[in-house]
Amino acid sequence: MLQTFAHWLVDTVGAVGYPGIILLMAVESSFIPFPSEVVMIPAGYLAKQGQMHLGLVIFCGAFGSMLGALANYMIAATLGRRLLLKYSHWFLMSPEKFQRAERFLLEHGEIGTFVGRIIPVVRQYISFPAGLAEMPLLRFSLWTGLGAGFWVTVLALIGFAVGGNEQLVRQWSQTATLWAVGGCIVLLWLYVQWKRWCQRRVPPARG
Repeated sequence: MLQTFAHWLVDTVGAVGYPGIILLMAVESSFIPFPSEVVMIPAGYLAKQGQMHLGLVIFCGAFGSMLGALANYMIAATLGRRLLLKYSHWFLMSPEKFQRAERFLLEHGEIGTFVGRIIPVVRQYISFPAGLAEMPLLRFSLWTGLGAGFWVTVLALIGFAVGGNEQLVRQWSQTATLWAVGGCIVLLWLYVQWKRWCQRRVPPARG
């Protein structure tokens, strides 16, 4: 049954083509829970079969992720905090999830936007606090694009390497998630240490 489902996913992604990848990844990147693995891994496998181009697969996945993230950003910037929290159930977002994403962004700034695009659960909601905080759109787009691009590249490469083996796909996907989360933790630690080092180098203000 699992093998049948995997074949169905590959056939579906192949049928919708590049525009479908953009649409599905935009949905995944928005407030609708939708695993990016079911899109990007089959697309990577199709690239290995010569039915798609790996570079275009990655571009479409990253572009779709950007569209979904920008939609969330604009929703938050337009509605404001009070209305967003009041109607958070419309976006399948609990106030607790929003507050975790908001704390994450406020504590870590732009780097938080980057790693937030990689960490599961946070990925769908990190754009809301960025919109509320009115993070400059260019900086938001840059860090979101880098994070989304990194993650869709990892998934597409997994599909390209082992897309025909369902067991290896599961193992590699889990391993990639663990390594990505671990790498984000290390990156955040290095960022915090760098910020502290920069602050120590600033001479104290003279009275």
